[in-house]
Amino acid sequence: MAKPAVPIIVGVGDVRNKSAKVEDAIEPAQLMIRAILHAISDTRLSEASQKALLSKVDTLRVVPTWTWAYKDLPGVISSGLGIKPSHNVLGYHGGNQPALQCDEAARAISAGESTVAILTGGEALASLGVCQKAGQVLPKGWPEPDPDGKQLASINLSILQESAGTLHSMGLPIHVYPLYENSRRASLRQTAQQNSHESATMYAAFDEIATKNKYSWSYGQPIKSAEHIGSVSTRSRMICEPYPLLMNAFNAVNLSAACVLTSTDYARKIGIPQDRWVYVLGGAGTHERDYFWERPHFHQSPAICKALDAALDVSGLAKDQVDCFDFYSCFPIVPKLACDHLGLSTTAWEKPITLLGGLTSFGGAGNNYSMHAITAMCRGLRIRKHETGLILANGGTLTHQHALCLSAQPRSDGRVYPSTNPQPLIADESRPPFAESAEGPATIETYTVEYDRQRSPAIGLIVGKLQNTGQRFLANHGDEHTLAQLADSSVEHIGQAGHVQKGEDQKNLFFFDLKTKL
Repeated sequence: MAKPAVPIIVGVGDVRNKSAKVEDAIEPAQLMIRAILHAISDTRLSEASQKALLSKVDTLRVVPTWTWAYKDLPGVISSGLGIKPSHNVLGYHGGNQPALQCDEAARAISAGESTVAILTGGEALASLGVCQKAGQVLPKGWPEPDPDGKQLASINLSILQESAGTLHSMGLPIHVYPLYENSRRASLRQTAQQNSHESATMYAAFDEIATKNKYSWSYGQPIKSAEHIGSVSTRSRMICEPYPLLMNAFNAVNLSAACVLTSTDYARKIGIPQDRWVYVLGGAGTHERDYFWERPHFHQSPAICKALDAALDVSGLAKDQVDCFDFYSCFPIVPKLACDHLGLSTTAWEKPITLLGGLTSFGGAGNNYSMHAITAMCRGLRIRKHETGLILANGGTLTHQHALCLSAQPRSDGRVYPSTNPQPLIADESRPPFAESAEGPATIETYTVEYDRQRSPAIGLIVGKLQNTGQRFLANHGDEHTLAQLADSSVEHIGQAGHVQKGEDQKNLFFFDLKTKL
């Protein structure tokens, strides 16, 4: 039986198209092709050997793009590169995909099922927006979109099936992440001011990193202060409590990244210098239930905890052996939950918790943010700025988690690459029973308030529990008095009592004033 191969990353590439001109609009597939060619060149092989490496690509793994509906995105990329991989993978939508696809590619190389694999992904949402404003529904040079559009993700409530969430206008990322943030704040007994200061301080440090990263969307821009990030203003309105605009992911970017993986044996054979090698030690992922109201609680993420622990375990690492981290950070709550579990400070770092600067400052490149984390970590490991690193890639609404461990050195415990990828659904039977229709005395389990463009509270989004049965329910605010109270951040509303009853539109409505009736 052949000895398992040792998977390594040998080339990384990033592309940033900052132009805001219509004539410079480059479609996502072409950005990905450019990133791949940069990654091939990054191997430091001769031109002839680079062509030989490309000819040996047997696997192409593509993170799906939000920007454009391609009929066959892997096929477009393969054609552009002049390659014919025998194995094409187009992942599902989710920010966990870069770490998951890298893990799967490494596993296939270890098992002898693949010799050379390419990973890529990218977005051109900024260019698409520029073209649409100029009246170009089909940007010049871009292919006709797939009429089915099945490969595209939506960023409105149409992504959700009809459910209790859609009935109560809650379930988008801008809603769910604040529900977790507020629950964590209450569990730690933070005031709203303390919580905002923590988020703003962390994101200010993130922003400084992003402005110094030449592949970042905000490269070279003035560094934003914590006060600026945490303040609500005409340019940074409150989206959903407690996150003003500058604590939300920024998706209007043109960014792409790519990685080339192979084995140590093939890298030696083709002559890739060892100073290009980065060892993929292992990875692991898991999934929460899709409906957030079916999860056990909101102050913690069991999926994050399990993904981190499992990735460290299969990689043969203890958490204190990891020198740097890049935690996905579409909203502040994700790196906070990861730090909580690993015992790291969110604001006083002994080790980096981001290499990129987060999806607000670096740019939230759709599903592909963590591909840039892989490329950045590889560059740091190569020059021994760090010896080992861990990437946490998050997708959905704290739904999908995948953690990946990389190293400048091969693993020392003699174990081979893990042959299986544990990805169970988190099925915690202790979660509260759910009531579609709720009526009676109730308390708030967690909540957020969504604001309109005039910076006024628009709708209260409440997860509550019936006092008599312990059942969980979803509700909206019942009257303006209740909405105004919810918007008052000087009071902790989690745990507060009120009354829930059914409205004429079948929504559950929550009132603080128990005497209020419809």
